[in-house]
Amino acid sequence: MRHRVIPIEAESAAHAHEHRAPASRTASRTLSRREWLKGTGVLIGTLAFPSILASLAPSRVWAVDMQALDSHEGAVLLAFVKQQYPHKTLDDAVYALVVKDLDAKAQKDPAVRQQLADGVKQLDATGGSDWTKRSPADQARDVAAMEGTPFFKTVRTTAIVSLYSNDMAYAHFGYGAAQGDGGYLNKGFNDLVWLPNPPALASGPIPTDS
Repeated sequence: MRHRVIPIEAESAAHAHEHRAPASRTASRTLSRREWLKGTGVLIGTLAFPSILASLAPSRVWAVDMQALDSHEGAVLLAFVKQQYPHKTLDDAVYALVVKDLDAKAQKDPAVRQQLADGVKQLDATGGSDWTKRSPADQARDVAAMEGTPFFKTVRTTAIVSLYSNDMAYAHFGYGAAQGDGGYLNKGFNDLVWLPNPPALASGPIPTDS
């Protein structure tokens, strides 16, 4: 499984972005006019302090470039995913990985690109303007109302993998690796504590160190 983390940019560079333009339209790299016109966007945020991620990252500022989605669409999708998979203490930087993968799908498939754009427009229409400004309770109701739609399913099926299969999620939830260099050999391999012990012949051979 491929582990990914969001690029964390230096504090000084991020603050320079903030002085040049609003975060919703700020990119962490130089954009050509062609890239800008085709809708390239960026998500920028700050790791919560204190948090396990803030202690591990070189900077508290993170940024995600998008090639198919614009900044507003990315922000709406991030808020949507947070309603689908709510974790009060999980940083937005981890949720942004889902948006990154949705953007990659939109790049490859125009139908997905249109589906995501239409979903964002529907949410904005529900909220009267910018859906990200809706209260969390209203957002939760809006997301529940879209359950079963292709848009909802696309976001959910992407999020269920992208949100939890990355190093930042592992750090947040405390997922550890196997102990030492020996993997799981003789460390619970043959445990069956919730049932009576089966006959020895039914267990098969037990691995050994030799």
